Amino acid sequence: MAAPGRQIRSESREAGVLQEGDREAPQNMKMAVYKHGPLVPSLGDIKFRRPVIIEIIEKKFEYYRKDKTLNIHGTLVFGTSSSLSGVLANFIFRNSFKVQCEALRTYASLTTLPFLATIITYKLFVTDALRSGNISKENCILRSSLIGVACGVSYPSALAFYKNGRLAVKYHTIPLPPKGRVILHWLLLCQTGMKAMAIPLLFQIVCGVFHGLNHYAMCERRRQAKTVPED
Repeated sequence: MAAPGRQIRSESREAGVLQEGDREAPQNMKMAVYKHGPLVPSLGDIKFRRPVIIEIIEKKFEYYRKDKTLNIHGTLVFGTSSSLSGVLANFIFRNSFKVQCEALRTYASLTTLPFLATIITYKLFVTDALRSGNISKENCILRSSLIGVACGVSYPSALAFYKNGRLAVKYHTIPLPPKGRVILHWLLLCQTGMKAMAIPLLFQIVCGVFHGLNHYAMCERRRQAKTVPED
C-alpha cells in the first residue's frame, strides 16, 4: 500500500521540478542578473569601440595642428636643442671620468630626458600662460630662457655628472676619492668639462629668447585676428 503513495509523491515532485524549470525567473532576479552587465566585453563591443578611440585621437591631433598657440614645431626644436646639449654633456663628462662602459645606456637617457623635460616644462609655464593671456612679453622671454638654462644645460649636466661619476667608481676608471669628499673630488676632475658647458649654455639662452619672442608674437597675431570684426 505504501509503494503506490511514494511513487505518486515522487512523480508529483518531478512534475513540480519540471514546472518550476519551465517557469520564467522572477523580475527582481532578472534585474539582479542584468543590472551590472556582462563582466567581459564581447568581441563586437571591442570592434565598435576601436574606431571611436581612433576617431578621438585623430580629432585631438587635428586640434593641436590647428591651434597656433601651441607652436609645436618651435617647441620641438627647443626640446631638440636640449637633447643635443645632453649628448654633449654626456660626451664631456665621460671623457672627464674616463668612462668607456654602458655608452648606449647613458646616451639614451641623456637624449630623451632633457627633451621631455623641456617640452613639458615649457607647456606648463609658457604655453598655458599664453593661452590664458596672463603673461607679458618680457615675462614670456624670461621664462623661455630660464627653461633653456634649467632643462637644457643644468639638468643634463647634473645627470651626466652623476651617471658617469657612478660608472667611474663602479669600474675604477679614476682613483677612489677620499672618504667624505666624493663630490669635491669629482668636481676637480671635471673642471675643464664644466667650462666647456658654457657653449651650450649660451646657445640655450639665445634659443630660449628667440623661441619665447616668436611664440608670443604668434599668439598676439592670433588674438588680434580674433578681435577684428568681420565685414
